[in-house]
Amino acid sequence: MRTYNPGRRNFLKAASLVIASLVFKGSMNASAQRAEMDSVNKPNIIYIMVDDMGWADLGCYGSQQIKTPNIDQMASEGIRFTQAYSGCTVCAPARSVLMTGLHTGHTSVRGNTGGIPLQDSDVTVAEVLKQAGYATGCFGKWGLGDAGTDGVAEKQGFDEFFGYYHQVHAHDYWTDYLWHNGRKAPMTGEKESPERYTHYRIFERMKDFILRNKNKPFFCYAPWTPPHGKYQIPESDPAWQLYKDQAWDKRAKVVAAMDTMIDRHVGEVLDLLKNLRIDRRTIVFFGSDNGAAYRFDGILNSSGPLRGAKKTMYEGGIRVPMIAYWPGKIEAGTVSEHVCYFADMMPTLAELAGASRYVPANVDGLSIVPTLMGQNAAQAKHPFLYWEWQLYDWNKRQDVPNALMQAVRMDKWKAVRHKSNVPFELYDLSQDIGEKNNIASEHPEIIAQIEAYIRRDRTEPRAQLEPDLPDGKRFR
Repeated sequence: MRTYNPGRRNFLKAASLVIASLVFKGSMNASAQRAEMDSVNKPNIIYIMVDDMGWADLGCYGSQQIKTPNIDQMASEGIRFTQAYSGCTVCAPARSVLMTGLHTGHTSVRGNTGGIPLQDSDVTVAEVLKQAGYATGCFGKWGLGDAGTDGVAEKQGFDEFFGYYHQVHAHDYWTDYLWHNGRKAPMTGEKESPERYTHYRIFERMKDFILRNKNKPFFCYAPWTPPHGKYQIPESDPAWQLYKDQAWDKRAKVVAAMDTMIDRHVGEVLDLLKNLRIDRRTIVFFGSDNGAAYRFDGILNSSGPLRGAKKTMYEGGIRVPMIAYWPGKIEAGTVSEHVCYFADMMPTLAELAGASRYVPANVDGLSIVPTLMGQNAAQAKHPFLYWEWQLYDWNKRQDVPNALMQAVRMDKWKAVRHKSNVPFELYDLSQDIGEKNNIASEHPEIIAQIEAYIRRDRTEPRAQLEPDLPDGKRFR
């Protein structure tokens, strides 16, 4: 595993970024105090992001096998996006895009080894919302810095973190410990028992955060781990009982059960908001961090009509379900075809919180508040959206040569390539959502425009380095 060595960074660039960050972070205390004075009308924000749920794994997106009544109702009472995208086709870069508002040609964490940290100079959405007086909590899989680095959630704007720092650690639902604000929280109970099941623990901590902050504006980021990882669920869970006797692949049964468990917990969150009488001043987002890990064609059909799955740049890898729910504010039953992605969340949440003035000028995202509020004519649109991911060889502990995956969405056009030394494929998504007909040879001018966008709007990444690790372990 490569060693984390900040000294290898370009010194002048790093120094300028750190100075800018210190100015930003140094102003937070004073501005947060000012924000508290006008916080009464600020909405609470809950952002639930599950791990590896496919675009077609919800009933409201066409699933015929997985039972998700609460999320389906959430969609029927809110807005459902049909052309929402992740920040990347794998976990860590997608989360980096979500937190920084910068696409994968600019964002800080682009590798997916599990513990590459955000830098202190990075500005996160949590830091922006703290400027506006928000209490901030993160519950689940962070994936943007292991313990002891500047990337941990509580050094990136979160008042409270409970869960996994390193995403490899997050594969195990029966782990010996989770992390709570930099300290190990031992997991008690027997392995495979409900008491030991980490998602249950994480969910309870999340609800406790909402209860403790119900009288002031809060941002609750919930990057839940299911249905990703080792496909583990307690046998006593009601969701497992629904699928255990199906004549399916075992993984498909566990994924379906995890999705239905997630649905139950989303329902509990919405009920909690109603019981606390804060539902009408709370906006809830629900989505997935990338496409399905496995398509399960013929069983779950997790990618639906989309081509590919996680770890590809086809639609099945980066197009994700996204729903927003805000009673009395978002018109019930809205379905939006607006093209958006994770980079848009930074300016969106900031605008909702009255914190747009704290958003860095260089973010790639555009606020989707006009779409949420039904003001479609006022919605700004991207000239293009960009994704990349460098494939990594875990055996050799190095990047795979010529394996930079890239994709661009430009209006109806989608360009994609999975190696840097091959030409782009081109698809017309308005006619070919399944990306079956490569028409690059028919439109060299579109390819040229897309390549020009990439040359103009992509920078080389900083070294994507893991911190030093304990002997024999892949996480701290």
